[in-house]
Amino acid sequence: MSRKENQIQVPTVRAGDESRSSEAADSILIVGTGAMASIFGARLSPYADVTLLGTWEAGLAALQEHGVRLVEHDGAERTYPLRATSALKECTGHKYALVLVKSWQTARSARHLESCLAPGGIALTLQNGLGNLETLQERLGEERAALGVTTVGATLLGPGHVRAGGEGPTYMVLDSRLLPIVGLLQRAGFEVVFEDDLENAVWGKLVVNTGINPITALLGIRNGELLESEPAHTLLCEVANETANVARARGVHLPFDDPGEWVAHIARQTATNCSSMLQDLQRGAPTEIDAISGAVVREGEGLGVPTPINATLQHLVRARVSTFTGE
Repeated sequence: MSRKENQIQVPTVRAGDESRSSEAADSILIVGTGAMASIFGARLSPYADVTLLGTWEAGLAALQEHGVRLVEHDGAERTYPLRATSALKECTGHKYALVLVKSWQTARSARHLESCLAPGGIALTLQNGLGNLETLQERLGEERAALGVTTVGATLLGPGHVRAGGEGPTYMVLDSRLLPIVGLLQRAGFEVVFEDDLENAVWGKLVVNTGINPITALLGIRNGELLESEPAHTLLCEVANETANVARARGVHLPFDDPGEWVAHIARQTATNCSSMLQDLQRGAPTEIDAISGAVVREGEGLGVPTPINATLQHLVRARVSTFTGE
């Protein structure tokens, strides 16, 4: 991938320095109250006024009482106070928003952001799967929604309680509208990498998501356990290659040569993580299977590329969900 992270200078600060630069965002709205919203909210809160907007009652109650309780990689836990609400009237006038809800919640979030964003405000999606940007743009307009891709991971331990997972870059297009968000993310310790074309990063992450999320969800195992089972490891490689075939048919240049080897590498790096899809199934919640494996199936159909493994995983996860939702 063509990286441009050194082409601009955005002020950064040492951890613990809570002074704020006029070039960085003074406040930010985060749509969501789950694992990813919590970890981004926690790390951003020392450098800006952070508000989490959500509908999960238990999550909101915990965040309002304690803030985010974040368990770092070394096991140390720290609490980060921030604002959390379900009331749209408390979230108006924001210039910047991060969208960190599940893909099936994007349409509702877009409706909420119509009320919450200031004129000229912009929402940055860092969600899994395909189609989130288009859903936001349909409601907000093309100029008020932007795409990013993050490889940061987190595991939700309970309402308002999250454990840091895999650490990695957040990819964005070099866009002057997003520089205040970039400054804030960098000050909070996130690595930001600029790309000419985010489709490569989107599909690179999708290969990883299809190779890890549905298999761990169906087997009820952590990421690293995929490599301890020969059949699971083989399936991981097969679905990663299938997704990569669709990406290549689209003309995407993936950021790795061997999809199976790369996904296995990520599973090894995030060995103790519970994938987001496994966490969803454990809570009896809807999953993002249609925006992940299902998106690959739809793209494959349009390009004439067979995707039987992704299709099977999509059906199995949906069947598993139906056992406790009745849908």
